[in-house]
Amino acid sequence: VQLQASGGGLVQAGDSLSLSCDASGRAFGTMYAMGWFRQAPGKERELIAATSHGGSRTYYAPSVKGRFTISRDNAKLSVYLQMNRLKPEDTAVYYCAAKGPAVSGEVIVSPDRYNYWGRGTQVTVSS
Repeated sequence: VQLQASGGGLVQAGDSLSLSCDASGRAFGTMYAMGWFRQAPGKERELIAATSHGGSRTYYAPSVKGRFTISRDNAKLSVYLQMNRLKPEDTAVYYCAAKGPAVSGEVIVSPDRYNYWGRGTQVTVSS
């Protein structure tokens, strides 16, 4: 599976931004849990949002809960991240990741369990 994230850019604090991650090469009939991570300079990569294959279960990091929304389109195996009320501390490279095969309803929070990663897209929030 190849993942390609897009939608990053330079915005001002308080603005919104939507990221997309499109996948190709998936195995037909396989379930994939998906997530969004970010890594700021000098910091470790952190999980910010994750979703189960069907989208019924989600996880958000406390730092983004209430501001970010993860969603997905399984027909295309795409995952999206709607980011509202952005803050300068949201500045980072954002990565999408997928874990497959996954169990129905499973949300993956450990980066070590994801076996597919996109290249990342830069999000910069100015104050």
